[in-house]
Amino acid sequence: MLFREIVIAGCGNPLFGDDGFGPAVVEELQKLQLPDNVKVIDAGLGAPHFLFTLMEDAEVPVKKLIIIDIADFGADPGDVTKLRPEDLPPGAYRDAHSWDLSEPLQRLKDVIDITIIGCQPKRVASHEFELGLTDEVEGAIPRTVRIVLEEIGVEYGAAINHQGTHLWASPGETSGEAGDKTGEQT
Repeated sequence: MLFREIVIAGCGNPLFGDDGFGPAVVEELQKLQLPDNVKVIDAGLGAPHFLFTLMEDAEVPVKKLIIIDIADFGADPGDVTKLRPEDLPPGAYRDAHSWDLSEPLQRLKDVIDITIIGCQPKRVASHEFELGLTDEVEGAIPRTVRIVLEEIGVEYGAAINHQGTHLWASPGETSGEAGDKTGEQT
């Protein structure tokens, strides 16, 4: 099944520095035990436009869409904010192919609850490949995972995979000890 009731889409390209934020958050979310009605997707670079368009005709109606991406909102690198589609000026949210992603989101917002979780990037390479996130943006991953879990009504302790650890957990730390060490900023 392509979609479920809740879709979490990480957008971006890890080959361009901080633009890999969305896929990095998705990688961490995929380590968690999430409810069966949640689908976590690495939407990559050009895929968001097609995914958002396909949701209009999905056989299982998508009720909630959470998009994770970088967003330049004038804050300090690594700061995280939640946005709604109506917060995006027309043409302000484009993919790497210059497709306007706000247009399909505007069409979907009346039938799907859409939240965009954006992280202020420090560096996005445009002409050269640059693997890896800056320290500031990498540090925003745990905070973003917790925001996503809160959005879908799942406690971190209930979601942690008993066989895995996450980049913000100390060695030997159990789910009961994993407190919010980052201080959520929204």
